Amino acid sequence: MAEITAGMVKELREMTGAGMMDCKKALAATEGDMDKAVEFLREKGLAASAKKASRIAAEGVVKTLVADDKNAVVVEVNSETDFVAKNEKFNAYVAQVAEQAMASNSADMAAFMQEPWIGDNSQTVEQALSGMVAIIGEKLTIRRFEKITNADLVVSYTHGEGKIGVLVEASTDVVNDDIKEALKNVAMQIAALNAKYVTVDEVPEEFKAHETEIIKAQIANDPKAAGKPEKVIEGMITGKLNKELKEICLNDQVYVKAEDGKQTVAAYLAQVGKANNAKLSVKKFIRLEKGEGLEKKEENFAEEVAKQMNM
Repeated sequence: MAEITAGMVKELREMTGAGMMDCKKALAATEGDMDKAVEFLREKGLAASAKKASRIAAEGVVKTLVADDKNAVVVEVNSETDFVAKNEKFNAYVAQVAEQAMASNSADMAAFMQEPWIGDNSQTVEQALSGMVAIIGEKLTIRRFEKITNADLVVSYTHGEGKIGVLVEASTDVVNDDIKEALKNVAMQIAALNAKYVTVDEVPEEFKAHETEIIKAQIANDPKAAGKPEKVIEGMITGKLNKELKEICLNDQVYVKAEDGKQTVAAYLAQVGKANNAKLSVKKFIRLEKGEGLEKKEENFAEEVAKQMNM
């Protein structure tokens, strides 16, 4: 019998989209014959996703789930098309993935994919995903999830029918509707303005140093800065860097609903906290954007229709 290597399992998985263990079993049952293994998986109904594994899945949905105001998860499940992302069955499946992630103790996605599926314990998460691919007819990917646990208070916000999902963890000694509304407003701001950190103290020194070098180069190439004293140049560098940091640090951003156009997010939360006799601040936030960092396939609808008509 031919030795079943990890490379063979990987190749079969990429060809069929079937689960890792299913591919290993198929190769063992067919003595390492790749073509027969594909047929084996097809016969078992596990390779309906054949040849979909190489496609780009950059659409999809980001979904949030909050339990008891203290625990929350945000997940991203990708599809190939926006049309599928609006499918009711697909969205119900993503909701189940969120429930699975909420209960999961897995340290990474590989372990998560081998957990018993919450909807059917006879399957793994990976096998359930292959089954959904067969139903939907597109490549689907559970890309990532992040959790917040045992918080004083956590709120969520989902923007654009699942384009962006945000979780905000608060440090607060009071929990009421006013506090929740304020945090929801902040979550909307995070979705819109894409803050990277809560405070300036969280910004890595490497980032500051890198940005400082870029600013120095910008000033060196600016004719208006030519001949200015070194102290003035240093002040220009510091000013530009501080301005940039205020744009990426949540607490220092101007609150988008500020009536005076000047109030920062930190000041807004302090105002709400004072009105509710609470010590309120943002401890942490998570922002996931659908397809962020993924290559997106350029679609030509006319060509796609022509291909379908000529099949």
